[in-house]
Amino acid sequence: MELKRVVVTGLGAVTPLGNSVPEFWDNLIKGVSGAAPITRFDTSLFKTKFACEVKGFDPSKYFDRKEVRKLDLYAQYAIAAAQEALANSGIDLDAIDKDEVGVIFAAGIGGIDTFEQEIGYYYQHLENGPKFNPFFIPKMISDIAAGQISIMYGFRGPNYSTASACASSTNALIDAFNYIRLGKANIILAGGAEAAITQGGVGGFNALTALSTRNDTPETASRPFSKSRDGFVMGEGSGCLILEDLDHAIARGANILCEVVGGGMSADAYHLTATHPDGLGAKLVMARALKDAGMKPEDIDYINVHGTSTPVGDISEPKAIIAVFGEHSYKLNISATKSMTGHLLGAAGAVEAIASVLSVVNDIVPPTINFTEGDEDSDIDFNLNFTFNQAQKRTVNAALSNTFGFGGHNASLIVKKYIA
Repeated sequence: MELKRVVVTGLGAVTPLGNSVPEFWDNLIKGVSGAAPITRFDTSLFKTKFACEVKGFDPSKYFDRKEVRKLDLYAQYAIAAAQEALANSGIDLDAIDKDEVGVIFAAGIGGIDTFEQEIGYYYQHLENGPKFNPFFIPKMISDIAAGQISIMYGFRGPNYSTASACASSTNALIDAFNYIRLGKANIILAGGAEAAITQGGVGGFNALTALSTRNDTPETASRPFSKSRDGFVMGEGSGCLILEDLDHAIARGANILCEVVGGGMSADAYHLTATHPDGLGAKLVMARALKDAGMKPEDIDYINVHGTSTPVGDISEPKAIIAVFGEHSYKLNISATKSMTGHLLGAAGAVEAIASVLSVVNDIVPPTINFTEGDEDSDIDFNLNFTFNQAQKRTVNAALSNTFGFGGHNASLIVKKYIA
């Protein structure tokens, strides 16, 4: 069968760099760090005392007080991002067939704050018997953001959540892309949300020794590929992209931002938390995305890498890029935007996909900030252009975004300039 073309017609974001897409993009290009001391809880007993929190988020702008009580913070972020994306898309909600509009929204963890609060309250009040908030379960479950968005707008197309750790929202975008090109929906709101900067979230990653402990200078802590990197920085927020059948978008006179042309998925089949040292899964996922898009390696101009700033994780991805892209690797721009946003876990792929879309739209590559010195003892090839410390202007006809998750889950998405 002939596959339909899929385009991006709207973007929405709630991030540590701003609670709208324009603010997020402006700070990303300026190389602003979203890291600061944690404000949500007392960190005095924790090894890591900082994170990339969302700042100045006002739920009353999006919900009335009663609704806020029914929503975990991660779902609040998701709905806020979806609202902006819909407004940005110019979709007339009264003119579309809502049976043909879906929502696929990811979370790597979901309502962990709700879980901690409810279980904490239970153990503090054991003498009174089991008492739980009736909204405990629907606030906590990781699919509820997708459900809430569909309920809010009456969208009756495909509706679910994807969960593949840090690859979750890239998987959501790939699923949405596939449903639309197969003719199973006209429009899908796809993305991810996470709000895991909690005692359990930070404490759990500390126990894995995965987080940076650079407490004195948190704004410089996320430093992908630098010799002095010591772990990732937790982030939170949400990204939402409106994916739409091209013919449907043209018929309604949509502003088309770019085209989604390919997606790849793979497994490392190697380790619970570490990437394959030779980048085996990373090689497979990028090669599969290129094959799916019908593109050659030299067709890609920019790769938004997973680049978390962990001592081991940053080594295998550049090796995989060289294996897949060969000599063209040295003509690419590569950057790790987690150096600014922190690691948004299940929302990372969506937010980084937005960065990739905007790089294609604006012909600018955001930087990898906080680079100090190369790690000569590693296998990282510093002849690659990592776009260190300052954004670079160049023509970006096509961009690839990588996300890799605990459990060995890998997902890559390719977007390119729309040509009629």
